[in-house]
Amino acid sequence: MLTDPTFYLLAIPAVILLGLAKGGFAGVGAIALPLLALRISPVQAAAILLPVLVVQDAVGVWAFRKNWDREILALMIPSATVGIVAAYLLAAKVSSTVVLGVLGAISIVFAAYRLWISRGGRVPVSSTAPRALGAVLGFASGFTSQVAHAGQPPFQMWVLPKNLPAQVMVGTTAIFFATINLFKVPAYLALGQFTHENLLAAAVLIPLAIASTLFGVWLVRRVNAERFITIVYVLMMVVGAQLLLKALRSA
Repeated sequence: MLTDPTFYLLAIPAVILLGLAKGGFAGVGAIALPLLALRISPVQAAAILLPVLVVQDAVGVWAFRKNWDREILALMIPSATVGIVAAYLLAAKVSSTVVLGVLGAISIVFAAYRLWISRGGRVPVSSTAPRALGAVLGFASGFTSQVAHAGQPPFQMWVLPKNLPAQVMVGTTAIFFATINLFKVPAYLALGQFTHENLLAAAVLIPLAIASTLFGVWLVRRVNAERFITIVYVLMMVVGAQLLLKALRSA
């Protein structure tokens, strides 16, 4: 894989988009895993990207370590952990074709949700909704994060209506996803995906991820982010449809 040019043709833009997402283009990094899944299995792709995410998360947590909402994290992290376990059991007990289909479906739904939000769609959760709903959304965030590194929509559905101050919102998001990304490590260890080859591929990509994160911080202040993000989400829907069709043909 490390000498496969097709892998890098997909991995390089995928990791750049992960970095841009951390640098300010929120959400665009969700396309990274679907892109890699066009070439390798989705579980292997997720295992390669996880160390990259953990390194990026460390930067975000350090930057916003003093700005976070304790109540939201106390509610959503435990339920997200249950979601991670459920997704691990799915990956461990079903074929790669099923995981590919789930990834394709999540990619389409994620992109459609983000496009809807960008056009003024409302988050259909009241700020006074019962805590049980927050736990359910935490579970959904953990599940989709484990399968596709795409846990933001359920998380945002609960958090955005709270109207947190900007710094607290960013800090809470950073700490939540940093925590659940760490919790995903044992799951991928149990799946046997932290092989020497996969970890070496991640190590090769990490410097690019860091550089693109810094570039994203610089770029987001100088370009029309809305148009760029729209293009990425449309592309994500196309890639998700390809993955879903591939899974259906292999079934």
